[in-house]
Amino acid sequence: MTPSDPVRALLPLPPATFHILLAVSGEERHGYAIIQDVEARTGGALRLSAGTLYRSIARMVEQGLIAETTRRRTADDDERRRYYRITAFGTAVARAEMRRLTDLVRLARASGLSPETA
Repeated sequence: MTPSDPVRALLPLPPATFHILLAVSGEERHGYAIIQDVEARTGGALRLSAGTLYRSIARMVEQGLIAETTRRRTADDDERRRYYRITAFGTAVARAEMRRLTDLVRLARASGLSPETA
């Protein structure tokens, strides 16, 4: 790893950022659909407020992790909706975060820790 590695420079990702990347990794989504996906994916453990979501989205667009798309899903789609997609850079960052988290879990298990309660 070099200090100038743009992918690793963003790690560790804030949980909201990682979940937003997961939400848009499979398909383009608008803000409310991202909120719903994150809540469903986490079983309600993470509920993004609109403020958190849109601050995160603005930062993520600036960082090049996601991009706003210009096309609409359907002709009757609300023109105020903005759809977002993951970028190639965003995919690289999400994969690096997955590796980081996997390594952390592996280290914890090697130390004898387990998610099960006694």
